[in-house]
Amino acid sequence: MKLLKDILYKAGIDEVVGSTNVAIEKICFDSRAITKLSLFVAVPGTQVDGHNFINQAIEDGSVAIVCEKLPRNLNSKITYVKVEDCSRALGFIASNFYENPSEEIKLVGVTGTNGKTTTATLLYDLFKSLGYKVGLLSTVRNLIGNEEIPASHTTPDALQLNALLREMVGKGCTYCFMEVSSHSIDQNRIAGLDFDGAVFTNITHDHLDYHKTFDGYINAKKAFFDGLNEEAFALINADDVHGNVMVQNCRAKKSTYALKSMADFKCRIIENQFDGLVLSIHNNEVWTKLIGSFNAYNLLTIYAVSILLGEDKMDALTSLSKLVSVEGRFEYFKTENNITGIVDYAHTPDALKNVLKTINDIRTGNEQVIAVVGCGGDRDADKRPKMAGIACELATKVVFTSDNPRTENPSTIIEDMHKGVAPQYFKKTLSITDRKEAIKAASAMATEGDIILIAGKGHEKYQEINGKKTPFDDMETLIQMLQIVTG
Repeated sequence: MKLLKDILYKAGIDEVVGSTNVAIEKICFDSRAITKLSLFVAVPGTQVDGHNFINQAIEDGSVAIVCEKLPRNLNSKITYVKVEDCSRALGFIASNFYENPSEEIKLVGVTGTNGKTTTATLLYDLFKSLGYKVGLLSTVRNLIGNEEIPASHTTPDALQLNALLREMVGKGCTYCFMEVSSHSIDQNRIAGLDFDGAVFTNITHDHLDYHKTFDGYINAKKAFFDGLNEEAFALINADDVHGNVMVQNCRAKKSTYALKSMADFKCRIIENQFDGLVLSIHNNEVWTKLIGSFNAYNLLTIYAVSILLGEDKMDALTSLSKLVSVEGRFEYFKTENNITGIVDYAHTPDALKNVLKTINDIRTGNEQVIAVVGCGGDRDADKRPKMAGIACELATKVVFTSDNPRTENPSTIIEDMHKGVAPQYFKKTLSITDRKEAIKAASAMATEGDIILIAGKGHEKYQEINGKKTPFDDMETLIQMLQIVTG
C-alpha cells in the first residue's frame, strides 16, 4: 500500500482535485481489474478510451483517478489527478509504486527490427555463464534467474514491467536484458525506467500498419535513445544507415559496432558453415555454434555490451564460444538422409533475405532450397509482396501459406504475396493455405541433401485463425512430416 502523493513523482501533473493523502493498494488502467482502494489511470488506448470507464471504475472501488480531461460531474469522495499524458504518467506511477526497481538493477534494452530476441537472450545466457543472476524480458520468454514467466507481448505493460523488475531485484538479479519494441516506446510502456544501456540492431520495413510511415517507425525507436541519461551507454550498428539518427541529440555515451564500417567494436567472418561461425573480434579468433552473418552481428553486439558493462575481454570471448541458438531463430536439424530442416522467425523482408542469403552462402549449389513462407493477417500488408519476391529470388522452390491470418482470409493474404512474384518465378511457386499441408508438401519435394526453410513463426506454439489460437509448432510439424514422407 502506498499513499497517492508518494507515487505521483514525475507524472506530469496539471491539476489535482481532492486529497492526495489517500491510500492506494492497486494501480489499474483496465477497468475490469479494479478492486477496492485502486488508482485508475484512464489511458486512451488504440481500441478504447479509458476515460469512458471512469464512472465504472469508481463504482467498482477506485478511490483516485488519473486522467487527461476531468469529468464534468466530479465525485466529492474521489481524488482526480489531471495529467498531460496518461500513458506516460502510468509508467512513472508504476515505477514509484514498485519503488523504482530499475534503479537497483543494471537494465539494458535492445531495440531494432531484427535481432532483438536473439541479442537479449544471448546476453542473458552470457552473463549467466559469467556467474551473475540475470533477468530476461523477451518475446519468447521472461526469466528471473532460472524461473520462467510466460511472455504475451514483446514488451509487457508498465505495471507488469515494474512488478517483474521488483521481483528480479528481490531474488538477487543484478542484470536484466530486455527487448524494447517500437510499440512499447510509442505507448510509453518503458516510461519511468532507468536504463543503463540501449542497443540498436537495425531498422527495416515493419509495423507500418501501426506507425503509418517509415519516419514514424524510426522516430519511435529514436525516442528510446532520446530518453537515456548521461551515465548510460548507447550502442549502435554503424553498418545500418539509420544508426546515427538514433543517437542524434542523445545524452548517453555513444559506441558503435560493425562488420563493414569503421567502428569501436569490429568483427570479421573467417568461416561460415552449418557447423558454426569462426569470427575475428578485435584480432581474437573465436569459434561459435551460431550460423550466418546476421548472427555475427548479434555476437559482436553481445561482446560489445559485455565490455561496456565492464567485463573482461577474454572471459567474454570464452563465454561467447559456448552460446547456442535461441529457439526459433535459425534452429535446424538434419535427417538420416541428409535433409536439413530450418525453422526461423523471419517475418520481415530483411529478416527473410538474411536467412535465405545465409543458407545460400553455406550450401554447395547442388541442392534445392525449399522455402515455406507466409505473412500475418491484420498487419502491414505492404511487406507481403516484398517477402514473396525475396523468397522467389533466393529459394529454389517456394510454398506460400498461412502464418497467423488472424481475422483475414488466408487466400487474400497469399494473393497479396503473389503480387511480388516476377513472371520468371511463377513456375517455382505453390500456394497451400493450410500450414501443415504446406509443410508436408515441402517435405515431399525434398530429396537427399536438400534444405527446407519454414519461415515466419519460429518459436510460436500456436496459429491464430479467426481470433482463435490453436496449437501449432513449426519445428514439431516439420520433423513429423519429414518422418512421414521419408519413411
